[in-house]
Formats: sequence, structure tokens, C-alpha cells
Amino acid sequence: MADNRYYGVRVEGAKYGVGFGSALAIAISYTANHSILWAIIHGILGWLYVIYHALFRS
Repeated sequence: MADNRYYGVRVEGAKYGVGFGSALAIAISYTANHSILWAIIHGILGWLYVIYHALFRS
């Protein structure tokens, strides 16, 4: 029973992490590019774009 609860917490945490990563990517992208199209594309990429922006953009 405890294993099921632990799995449920991990899945919910992953869902919130993906949602937050996408929202953060959209905000960063729109601020940097002022383009809704690029914001949508970067929102799909989520955390990949956030990490790219943190490492390679000034």
C-alpha cells in the first residue's frame, strides 16, 4: 500500500514539474523574442529550453 502512495506522489510531482517548466519556458521565450509562435515552440520543449537559455543566452 505504501508503494502505491509513493508512486502517486512521484507522478503528481512530475506533472507539476512539467507544467512549471513549460510555463517558465513560455515566459522566458516571450520576454526574449516577443513572438507567440516561438513561445509556443519553447513551451513544448519546456525544461530543455529553460536549461539552454540559462547556459547559453546572456
